[in-house]
Amino acid sequence: MKMSRRARRMERNHKKFKVPPLNLVALMDIFTILVFFLLVSSSNTHQLPTNKDLKLPTSKSTQVPEETLVIAITPKDILLGGISIAKVESVLHSQENTVPKLIEELMYHASSKSPKTEQQGRITIMSDENVPYEVIQKVLASCQQSNYTKIAFAAVQKAIPKM
Repeated sequence: MKMSRRARRMERNHKKFKVPPLNLVALMDIFTILVFFLLVSSSNTHQLPTNKDLKLPTSKSTQVPEETLVIAITPKDILLGGISIAKVESVLHSQENTVPKLIEELMYHASSKSPKTEQQGRITIMSDENVPYEVIQKVLASCQQSNYTKIAFAAVQKAIPKM
């Protein structure tokens, strides 16, 4: 059957605008790379929350930190779970041996958790290396008064030289 010029032109024009098939090989490669990235980035190592105002002391410990409630003591603030509890200056100049607001918040956290959890009574203190010891001592006394007796201090792990 013979086609007219107009029919041939229309057929040629329709072939130009035909949607190309989806390239599944490239799509599978992208998803494979994404899966590998997610597997590598979600490793078993636990990292403590970081704070840009905090400069932790160094340590040679090889023990991995546990996931517990964290008290961060920056040069300006005392933070519990990232929320400011008290100012370091006011705690330093206070006549009390504890930090009352910290005790109140720790008691609240202890009561909100179920009593049979493994982390009961465990807390991690991340303190800037330049914070006065009197402040750390008052925080420790507050933790003990709130029944948080298993206290760990966070530090930056010093690299052990290879032999």
